[in-house]
Amino acid sequence: MADFLRSPNPTRARISLESWRHNLARLKAAAPTSKMMAVIKANAYGHGALQAARTLDAAEAFSVARLAEGLELREGGIAKPVVLMEGVFSGEELSLAMDHELDFVVHADYQLDLLEHYERTIVSKNVRPTPRVVWLKLDTGMSRLGFQLGQASSAAQRLRALGLVGELRVMTHLACADDTDSPMTTEQLRLFDAELRGLEPSKTALANSAGILAVPAAHRDWVRAGIALYGGSPIVGRTAESLGLKPVMTLSTQVIALRWIPAGVSVGYGATWRATRTTRIATLAAGYADGFPRHLPNGTPVLIAGRRVPLVGRVSMDMITVDVTDLPELAIGAEAVLWGEGLPVDEIAAAAGTISYELLCGVSRRVAFDYV
Repeated sequence: MADFLRSPNPTRARISLESWRHNLARLKAAAPTSKMMAVIKANAYGHGALQAARTLDAAEAFSVARLAEGLELREGGIAKPVVLMEGVFSGEELSLAMDHELDFVVHADYQLDLLEHYERTIVSKNVRPTPRVVWLKLDTGMSRLGFQLGQASSAAQRLRALGLVGELRVMTHLACADDTDSPMTTEQLRLFDAELRGLEPSKTALANSAGILAVPAAHRDWVRAGIALYGGSPIVGRTAESLGLKPVMTLSTQVIALRWIPAGVSVGYGATWRATRTTRIATLAAGYADGFPRHLPNGTPVLIAGRRVPLVGRVSMDMITVDVTDLPELAIGAEAVLWGEGLPVDEIAAAAGTISYELLCGVSRRVAFDYV
């Protein structure tokens, strides 16, 4: 008891390096003829980008969303190829990307302009650009980023005219690969292949996590694995376990108070839950400030001593309350799993009306991380 009371942080995220490597191996086996780009943007979906890069060293490359994420990897000693999936947004960013040997996506005319201006500037100073891998992105239906159909040929010509482009590759992003009944994936593959005619890229990439596991036709030279690396299911209606994936993060906390309340007494802000019997309530040291969603409903499961117990009352900033009437031996300091091993993050996300990506990315900096 005394040790628990002196604990500086009872809420912890336990990251299983073994599960991380297992998931990568599972995904590589699903697309054995493709090279693997491990997506470690957003601080590796909340798991720690540097630790991810060091653990997932069997991947041939990493990808991030923005320059700062790529610079973090380089400053942390990561030497493998790193791709900026949103590309660069200014001449200063392009210069930094070139200096740190980052590869990047080009998805818009203004980025072509940035590259051409950069090359003219350094050539005027008698400096030869160091060639980089550049990914030309096509919009085949996602309608976020990418050159629209019919524009790729002109963009490719402009890129090939640049000395800083050492290798031109082409990619797109699948919008509905998570839904195996959707016809959109087949249509995106058709549009992508049609647009490739005449481009003659050195390499191509289409498949995300869902594409890797469910769309073999999308396995091209490269695949890009995201949520599946972290043990979340990328496919609607399929559990991560059924796909051979293991949870990487187990978010847990501890019981900090126990009390009995009579029938009719409410629990938590707004009195949204009332006991229908004499009930034992456990208060746990985690809340929405730790990343446990405030809008989770009563009845959402929490795992204590291998048993599921229901959330009762609203999630508050630093605490939640659960009904532990059926756990008579429970004591202060007991561990409670909020998601992870034994309680899939996808299930908690569904209860919150969201997806596992959001929960994992939302774990706050005050949670202690243990890499085991």
